[in-house]
Amino acid sequence: MKVIGKQKNSRMCYICGMDNPEGLKAQFYNMEDGSVMTKFRYKAEHQSFPQRVHGGLVSTMLDELACRAYWVKDENVLGATMSMEVKFRKPVPYDIWLLGKGLVVNDLSKFFTSEVMLTDMDNNVLANAVVKYIKLPIEKIADADYHEEMCYLIEDGITEL
Repeated sequence: MKVIGKQKNSRMCYICGMDNPEGLKAQFYNMEDGSVMTKFRYKAEHQSFPQRVHGGLVSTMLDELACRAYWVKDENVLGATMSMEVKFRKPVPYDIWLLGKGLVVNDLSKFFTSEVMLTDMDNNVLANAVVKYIKLPIEKIADADYHEEMCYLIEDGITEL
């Protein structure tokens, strides 16, 4: 699928933070179908059982995808997770490439809902979720300079995922 834009990364976010030594440093792309996608790898440090990623970290990526799905439409809209229904379909391994995809399926004035999923490179669904957000201004979320935190735009030349 064709990439039409690249989203910014933060400094310390566990999922996208470029300065977080423990994080995934995931890159996120706006796709031609209106979705957001990422290609990433979990590390052995992210395991619960041997060869399996901890379910909480799988959920964390799904949550990130859900919010970033809205950024395909408007990167200035922030939100806080209200609810998240996760289904773990298959064990999620580490040290292999995975794909994440998110799409906004309902957009109201104060709320939005995204459907998200993680797959392996053979397109097997490993986990998926429906995530509901409330749209909030940054001052209701954190006492920080959002634009300073979301500062990295890393051009990498990726045109398809």
